[in-house]
Amino acid sequence: MKKVIYIIAVLVALGAIGFTLMNNKKEMAATAAIAERKSEAIPVVLTAPKMGAVDKSFTAQGTFVPEQDLTLLSETQGQVTKLYKDNGDRVRAGEALAQVDAQLLRAELVRAQANYTKSKRDLERFENLAAGDAITKRQLEEARLGFSNAEANLITAKKRLADATIKAPISGKINEKFIEVGSFLNPGTKLFNIVNVDNLKMNVKVSEGQVLLIREGEKVKVAADAGNGEAFEGTVKAIAAKGDNSLNYNVELQISNTAGNPLKAGMYGTAFFEVADQGEALLLEREALVGSIQHPQVYVVKNGSAFLKDIKVGSTHGKKVEVTGGLEEGEQVVQSGQINLKNGTKVTVLK
Repeated sequence: MKKVIYIIAVLVALGAIGFTLMNNKKEMAATAAIAERKSEAIPVVLTAPKMGAVDKSFTAQGTFVPEQDLTLLSETQGQVTKLYKDNGDRVRAGEALAQVDAQLLRAELVRAQANYTKSKRDLERFENLAAGDAITKRQLEEARLGFSNAEANLITAKKRLADATIKAPISGKINEKFIEVGSFLNPGTKLFNIVNVDNLKMNVKVSEGQVLLIREGEKVKVAADAGNGEAFEGTVKAIAAKGDNSLNYNVELQISNTAGNPLKAGMYGTAFFEVADQGEALLLEREALVGSIQHPQVYVVKNGSAFLKDIKVGSTHGKKVEVTGGLEEGEQVVQSGQINLKNGTKVTVLK
């Protein structure tokens, strides 16, 4: 009898243990389900666009390029006998750079000059004879044609001899020399690259909002990024009439290089556009943007979910960006936590 009671007690204990385990399993499942529902919502920090005072002055970057950059090509044929300039030398327009062997060219000029003199005398004699009806009209026309050919040959010979002395077509510095004494030239051979950096140009891109704030002829401060912060005066020379696919407009600046030419072509620089017109604009934390300034998007929170939205932005003001379209003041925008979001994701707001 005691044995039966013992077996019953054991079975009751095992049943109690099983019942407890089943209850624990249900509680764990319920807890996991609750946790899973909570994990569907992504924690985010919100911000909202607000109206604020803005300084509409802005900067734009570009590269300094020379106003004149010329690669001089040969117009003559022959061997180089002298070089008058080397890399880095400053030259003036019309100054001799090199000399090509011109002995044969001088001989051609002497021959052309002699033929010209003879043809001129022959024409004068034939005109006198024609006045007395001593020759035919055809003979007179042939004499005139012969004189014209001789004159053309003389002009050509003079030009060819002049081309044997290679001269600088512009003022500037020899940036690169492509020939040496003894080089044989043909028409079209590269001779020198001459760069004039007394005046430089800089092409910068500005947005559609910024392009309306500048005018041709206005003064702009310009500085080289690699320099010591020295500012140079630039002038707005041209503003593009048409924007590119990103609605940016090209603006050409002209900069006068100071004595010694501290600015070099190819340097990267920044132009500072000072705008006197101050006002208010709808401002948003730049951190809230998804993507680039060129294609800005934000996540807007509605009814506990985040939705991706295209917006338009203007100039940047420190850590804020001007919103020109797509958002209204006070809309709830995700400032941080966007990396985990997709369109329509549920969110919880962190305070």
